[in-house]
Order: sequence, then C-alpha cells, then structure tokens
Amino acid sequence: MTNTYVAPEAAVEGTETAHGKPDAAPATKTGRPATSHAPASHDPSKPAVKRQIVCFSFYKVLPEWKRLPATEKTAHKAEFAEVLEKWNKPGEFLSVTYSTVGTRGDVDMCVWTIGYAVDELNLMRSELLGTSLGGYLTVPHNFLAMTKRSQYQIGRPDESEGEGRGAIRPGGQKYIFIYPFWKTRPWYLLPMDERKRLMDEHIRVGLSYPRVKLNTTYSFGLDDQEFVVAFETNFPDDFLDLVQQLRETEASMYTLKDTPVFSCVRMSATEMLDRLG
Repeated sequence: MTNTYVAPEAAVEGTETAHGKPDAAPATKTGRPATSHAPASHDPSKPAVKRQIVCFSFYKVLPEWKRLPATEKTAHKAEFAEVLEKWNKPGEFLSVTYSTVGTRGDVDMCVWTIGYAVDELNLMRSELLGTSLGGYLTVPHNFLAMTKRSQYQIGRPDESEGEGRGAIRPGGQKYIFIYPFWKTRPWYLLPMDERKRLMDEHIRVGLSYPRVKLNTTYSFGLDDQEFVVAFETNFPDDFLDLVQQLRETEASMYTLKDTPVFSCVRMSATEMLDRLG
C-alpha cells in the first residue's frame, strides 16, 4: 500500500467539480470566498461517496482493577476482547487496538473505530463499558470525527482517489501518533489562493517522509476539535523529524492548538489488555 500524506490543516474549503477539480468560489469585497464549505458536486455516473464515522477512544484502568485476583482479571479481559471481536464486520465496522502503557500517564489503551453510523458506534462503546472491565475504566479522552476529502490534495496521487477520500483503511504499521487539531480563525479568513500557497509548502514537506502515512478526519460541529490527525509509521524517528520540520513552514503560524499527543503501539486486543497487568 502506498503511503500518502494529507495535510492535517487541509479542511475542504471550496467546491469540487465532478472530476475532482476545485471550482473558484465567488469572492466578497474582502477578497475572501463567499462560501468555503459548499458540498462537492456529485457525478451521477459514479456511486455516491459514503463518509465514515471515526472515533479514537482512550481508556484508563482504575488501580482497584489491578489488585483483583488474576483469574478474575483474565475473565474480564476475555469478555472485553469478545465485544471488540463481535463488532468487527469487514467493510462495515472495524476497531484497531493500541497500547499506550508507558507512553502516556493518563491513558492505558486506545480503540480506533471506523464505521458508518454514529448510533452503531454508540451501541458498541456502550457494550464495551458494560463489561466487567468497563466498570473499572475511565475515558479521559475521546475524539469523534468524519472522513472528508482534502481540497488541497486534489490532483495528487491518492490511494483512495476512487473513493473521494471518503474512506480510511488503516495500514499495518506498528505505531500511530494521534492528536486533535485546531486552526486559528484568521486562517479561515485568508483567500483560498493564499491558503493553497501555504498548504503547498506544508504538503511538500510531508511528501518527503514517505514512510509516514497520515489519516486526516474532520470534527467541525461533531466534537470540540476541528480535525483529528493520525500518523501511522514503523519509524517513530521519521515522524519526529516530520513534525519538527513542519514547525518551520509558514502555515504553522496559523496553528491554534495540536495537543494532547498520543503515542500508541499497535497490537491485538488480547495483547493490549494483557499489557494492563
């Protein structure tokens, strides 16, 4: 699978034609587009893009659970893993599991879920928290988002080009680095041409790190943040160098907030739970 970089600030801020080319929005007296969030035109010859619902849930186990008898903890973990397995439906609903033991002090594990309906996500999380282990868990962080194609990437090769970036396919990389992201309000007042100029530099830097794959999802109106970005890689040093170099781009002046950052290690649900103790 080809690793593709999509800029984390790349919110869709203009319309697209049926061929994926950006249309210029009419300008106001200030030079800004009259609208910067119109939906993309749909080509009737192609199936409609079905956006995915994406959720990153971070759990912390209470100290009381660690003091339970080993046999009881084993049963709790098996019940929790069974719910995760039951909800994995190819092409419909997927959960990927990660340990954060040792990489964060406030969370112990992460469940990254990709589906197509908020109510399904709600029901699945309810079942997880309804398990015996769920009674010993807190959820310090939870980020809800949706897939949406970045206008700034139009015209560039993309592994999900045929899907209009309406779908995310997690890779097999060992590590993922996740954080919520906000742009400043002045960013959204810039003319589209200026935003594109700034993002071209940002994207160019990202493309120079082909071993880092970024999944960008959008949270406007769904959650507190504007975006959630998730970088998958087998090479944490590449990710560190990428983020440091991005700080030197002009577009970084318009970053309002990009924390907290979660460094996660991918593993099976059983192994993730065994790391809890």
